[in-house]
Amino acid sequence: MAADTAASVERKRWPALYTLCAGTLMIVLDGSVVTVALPTIGRELHFSQSNLAWLVNAYMIAFGGLLLLSGRLGDLLGRKRMFLGGITLFTAASLLCGLSNSQELLVFGRFVQGVGGAMASAVTLGMIVTMFLAPRDQAKAIGVFSFVAAAGGSIGVIAGGVLTEAAGWNSIFFINVPIGTVILLAASRLFEPDRGLGFGAGADLVGAVLVTSGLMLLVFAINKIENDGFGSARTLGLGALALVLLAGFVLRQAKASNPLLPLRIFRSRALSGANGVMVLFVAGLFGFQFLLALYLQSVAGYSSARTGMAYLPGPIVIAVISLGYSAKIITRFGPRAVLLVGMVITAVALTLLGRLPVHASYPADVLPSVLLLGIGAGLSLPAVMGLAMSGATPADSGLASGLVNTTQQIGGALGVAILAALAASRADTLVGQGKSPAEAATGGYHVAFLVAAALEVVGMLLAAAVLRAPKTATAPADATGQGAENIALPSANQN
Repeated sequence: MAADTAASVERKRWPALYTLCAGTLMIVLDGSVVTVALPTIGRELHFSQSNLAWLVNAYMIAFGGLLLLSGRLGDLLGRKRMFLGGITLFTAASLLCGLSNSQELLVFGRFVQGVGGAMASAVTLGMIVTMFLAPRDQAKAIGVFSFVAAAGGSIGVIAGGVLTEAAGWNSIFFINVPIGTVILLAASRLFEPDRGLGFGAGADLVGAVLVTSGLMLLVFAINKIENDGFGSARTLGLGALALVLLAGFVLRQAKASNPLLPLRIFRSRALSGANGVMVLFVAGLFGFQFLLALYLQSVAGYSSARTGMAYLPGPIVIAVISLGYSAKIITRFGPRAVLLVGMVITAVALTLLGRLPVHASYPADVLPSVLLLGIGAGLSLPAVMGLAMSGATPADSGLASGLVNTTQQIGGALGVAILAALAASRADTLVGQGKSPAEAATGGYHVAFLVAAALEVVGMLLAAAVLRAPKTATAPADATGQGAENIALPSANQN
């Protein structure tokens, strides 16, 4: 009987992984799909430019602010329950967005989408590492998940351009309804039930309010940098208040009898270091996705659909690396070495973009960087995610997953806001010096891409200094009962 149960679990593992990744892809796609459709939505629902930004801000504030809390609630209430609840809420909110005929209703729907997206995304990586215990299988599973995380934004640009032009902006939300329904049906059947630790293991309501409000304010302040500037009273005031709330949360966790975020998890050198590297790496990567789209549309004159197709080689390369080779390479050389190589390649690609001419040739000037960034992301993301999760115990895997997603979200928001502000500032300076609008915009993007490359270099130096090469350990037999080999594994307690 036990053998039959084990065989059933083994058969369900990979379909369950693909279901988790499908849910993540739907959520990741939604962010970039909406970005491409913003001009059309603005025209049809009569949004002002400032109000239009709330379609992005409402989602980002809810999503970024609730990731950490959702991850911990997944540990306490059960990760399957949290994932199903998140996908249900996201799907329902997508239907509401598609049916919206007013600005207020659409912004509200986007906020609810962010809540559902945070609930589902926060526990996904934690579910993966608990489903796949054999090191080789876990590396392969994280590679599949990393492809979704890295390529989802670019795929969203492609899908957004095609759907908006072919079927209208409502279709980018309606398409989530059948997809979300299929994911829910599959997840209900494939995921094994988990009881969770119970609220007694960490029901810190004060801490929950502090961290959620602090992260929401921080994301909002970051998103306002592009329009208000670094030194504006609103940016500084919101940023300072967010930091005060987050500092209060840390103090609360140090004293609470049942902390929401046990500070002991930061004793893991792997977890703390990898999250720090994640912020820097994603800041450069997300900055590239955002800025290159602006360059192609505002300077090169590409349409939305053509801009999306320009990104297509990137996801293809990420898929080849993440799905075909990353697990083997990480197993052979270790995640630290692979991460360092991936970040070097990413920095080179961004440096090349820092030399884009005004009248760029796609094959000669853009395509090489898109391909290199695909290689860099395909190598780096599986490695850094694996390192981050290697420092978490099974009881804290949901929390660690939420933390990884939070740092990824904060890093992406910081990258886009800071690099966009730098590009705009430099462009204004060049216009004042008599440059044409196209020359000024290109000069601004040069600065932003070079700063993005510098972020990758700093992240690489941090990884080299803080992250240790994993110890060699003997892998346990996998779930199929096959013997294990001696391969390099990240230590779970790299202190």
